[in-house]
Amino acid sequence: MTQQGVRWTADQVLALAPDAPSRKAGSKLGVAGPWSEAGSSGEGTVWGLCKGSGSRPYQTVVDIADIAGAAGPAYKCSCPSRKFPCKHALGLLLLWAGEDGTVAVATDAQPPGWAEEWLAGRRKRAETKRTSDAAPGSPVADPEAARRRAERRAERVTAGVRELEQRLSDLLRGGIAAAEQTGYGLWEETAARMVDAQAPGLASRVRELGAIPSSGPGWPVRMLEECALLHLLGQGWLHRERLPEALAATVRSRIGLPAPTEGPSVRDRWLVLAQYDSADSKLTTRRIWLYGAESGRTALLLSYGAAGRAPSLALPVGLALDAELTSYPGAGQLRADLGEQFGAPAPTAIRPPGARTEQAAHRYGEALRDDPWLDAWPVTLSEVIPTPLPGPSSDSWQLVDVEGDMALPITPSAASRAGLWRLVALSGGAPVTVFGECGHEGFTPLTAWPRGAGEAVTLC
Repeated sequence: MTQQGVRWTADQVLALAPDAPSRKAGSKLGVAGPWSEAGSSGEGTVWGLCKGSGSRPYQTVVDIADIAGAAGPAYKCSCPSRKFPCKHALGLLLLWAGEDGTVAVATDAQPPGWAEEWLAGRRKRAETKRTSDAAPGSPVADPEAARRRAERRAERVTAGVRELEQRLSDLLRGGIAAAEQTGYGLWEETAARMVDAQAPGLASRVRELGAIPSSGPGWPVRMLEECALLHLLGQGWLHRERLPEALAATVRSRIGLPAPTEGPSVRDRWLVLAQYDSADSKLTTRRIWLYGAESGRTALLLSYGAAGRAPSLALPVGLALDAELTSYPGAGQLRADLGEQFGAPAPTAIRPPGARTEQAAHRYGEALRDDPWLDAWPVTLSEVIPTPLPGPSSDSWQLVDVEGDMALPITPSAASRAGLWRLVALSGGAPVTVFGECGHEGFTPLTAWPRGAGEAVTLC
């Protein structure tokens, strides 16, 4: 943290923004004008005062490493914003990331009192938690009571699954076309019943089922496919005792039952491959993909926030994080939990090894064998060129191998985003390396690197 060369890029800072308006507002504050007393220490802390509309400037501090919370950068600002990070935190990080040295960096720099008070509180809470977790007299949950609670929940889930199976049978008996007349209300009611049955995973898939009739041409085929997957999941739950343990764990996960992490923690230098959010009316879900430089593993971090609020976990794309991860159970499951961090995210020359488009499709097929409900699988493509699909329409794109005659179509949703044009501009007709998700609709690009040396470019 003591050298200007290890600071983040502007793209990596803006990737932390909770939404586009915050990104725009933060960019305006990434200049020296509104800031005073800005500084940074070698321990990974940045602070400063930002002039606002009031008489007193906003006090802003960022703990870049967030060793205390092990959840990416942490932020504190005296402004009234409920977004994390707020525009002032983003502006401060942009100022720190600049090449003009506006934010002085010194290993012996001491933050001002207001910033030190917040940092000291974080360190104290972290130490208290570590002491509590390590205390030999810590209370132990009653295993018998936990077993009874699990049995009661399993009974409720089973009742919900049987009700869902009956709804699917009624739909197929009456004909798929009837779903267009029944409307969304029936499926929302069914989803509510799945929530009552404590099966949130089923509830989410049922809501998606209700939206299919209004999804455009070809919806009956998509409806039948989703009904089949729901039926398969229901039957997997009802006969879970006959399944291999790994597949049974996957079924429990897809149903929505919580599961603790298992196995030893893996410490590695984890490259942050991509970060993006998806939201519904109740929840914002953030997905962060990581690649272990030494283990060669790809891992997924999930975090959640209430509707309209960004999750607290945020990591800058393209940087490497020295940290421990612990995996969750399940066949073909890549989800992990972020444990202790041993330093701030830092620039790196690490890139994930790439595959050809044919290999990417093959890997997705293999992953479906372990998890039939999988929508997509993470893959890095090497030496590909974004190219419009032949035909009268210029809205469809593909990633073409420079060697061979294979290609992967880019998913329609990705082809309509501004990230596609960033990818085209980065390529300029030359091969690039692209990380993304390969699924039944095609490939969704999330991050790209130019041939040779160059920073990661986020596409989502």
